[in-house]
Amino acid sequence: MRCMLCENLSFSHICTPCQDHYLTPVLHTQTIASNVSVHSFYKYGDIEALLHTKHTPLGFYIYTILARRAFQTFAEYFTWQRPVASLSIDDHTRSGYSHTAILNKALQSRCIRPYYGKMRAKNRVSYSGKSHTFRLNHPRDFTCLPMDEEEIILVDDIITTGTTLSEASHCIHIAQKQLLFCLALAHVE
Repeated sequence: MRCMLCENLSFSHICTPCQDHYLTPVLHTQTIASNVSVHSFYKYGDIEALLHTKHTPLGFYIYTILARRAFQTFAEYFTWQRPVASLSIDDHTRSGYSHTAILNKALQSRCIRPYYGKMRAKNRVSYSGKSHTFRLNHPRDFTCLPMDEEEIILVDDIITTGTTLSEASHCIHIAQKQLLFCLALAHVE
């Protein structure tokens, strides 16, 4: 096959030289309204075309590459005193896979245990391309199912306004768990 970026022959959808050149993550931290830290790895504009593959069969491969480069690397260096749970936001399967579950799976390490289907929205409204006002007027209404770990990391693909992660963090608070921080693949500047 050919690399999506340089069109050279490659065993992967994005060749290793292009991954090294274009997909080296740079940690960015911001605080959302609920006073929670969100760490992200890429600027949305830098990988926008790749992110738009998320509801296509190709997206499975692209998100796997991005998850390995960002989330797996993060997990390798992350240490904590106790086991920590990671929850992917609304990891419903679409197009044969869940893009947030792929990101969450890459966090599997000696300190982090990924859970699936534990943070689901009752309201399945799409926030893609919607205004902040629309997001506030149409809450996702998350449910957080029980787990053994007391400390949580939330996982999402893109942070724009922080509305989704704020609402999910509130749900964790109601479940009497402690949110350590959130991880997002990309942030919108």
